[in-house]
Amino acid sequence: MKGMKAQLKKYFLSGLLVVVPVSLTIYILTIIISFTDKLYPIVKAYLPFYIPGFGIIITFFIILFVGIITTNFLGRKVLSIGEKIIARIPLVKAIYHSIKQIAEAMFSMEDKSFRRVVLIEYPRKGIFTMVFVTGVAKKEVQAKTGKKLLNVFVPTTPNPTSGFYLMIPEEEVIELDITPEEAFRLIVSGGMASQ
Repeated sequence: MKGMKAQLKKYFLSGLLVVVPVSLTIYILTIIISFTDKLYPIVKAYLPFYIPGFGIIITFFIILFVGIITTNFLGRKVLSIGEKIIARIPLVKAIYHSIKQIAEAMFSMEDKSFRRVVLIEYPRKGIFTMVFVTGVAKKEVQAKTGKKLLNVFVPTTPNPTSGFYLMIPEEEVIELDITPEEAFRLIVSGGMASQ
């Protein structure tokens, strides 16, 4: 009974970590788009033509504006205060930091982590696992092994925010021509999502 309870808890938490961020993202975007759609009758009085997708266009510009604000000193300060407040709320803190780490890894312009998806033979020969290249191993590691090793992150299903780190010789990886977003979708769905 204890084992079953632990498994149920594990599955529930894994599902929660996938469902909550996706649901929150959809919910927040829906609120923003519906709010901006309500502005259309006001704007319509000044425009002689109809603008299809007005809410989506305005939402795009709001997100762009927030990005501009948060890249300057004052915006970063406000964001830092907001993150300190979030860090005090137990469940919200875990979800927020998971979403932030994935978003930073996938969308950061400076960092090239998670930009490359490859296949490796793992956990044994003949079985393949999709992984994300996060960098190249340190020179000391390469000197000791005599090979160029890549740092790879092996995500778990259905929660790709958890996983583990491996170093693998570059000649043993098989390049894939898919985006990190497509790979994440495939991993989260346990292979059910089409590529």
